[in-house]
Amino acid sequence: MLKLTLKPGEYIDIGDDVRVIFSGGSANNVHLLIDAPREKAIVRSSAGKSKKTAYYPEKKLSDDAQKEIVEIIMRDKRKNQSDAEL
Repeated sequence: MLKLTLKPGEYIDIGDDVRVIFSGGSANNVHLLIDAPREKAIVRSSAGKSKKTAYYPEKKLSDDAQKEIVEIIMRDKRKNQSDAEL
């Protein structure tokens, strides 16, 4: 097991796609931000409890829904560009 000492704002990278950022804390609390792909399930345990609570990623959007979102974003960008030119 690795033990690290971090200052607020410092982080550790786990592999290529997970970053754990120490954002501060108080006497008995540590605040961590975890930046990871939605496909990764993140599990947390509570002190004194043997039961683990799993946080599962959201279901992926269908290909059609992803294409529709891209089209909406592109329409909005074109509209903002034309508004800026006026």
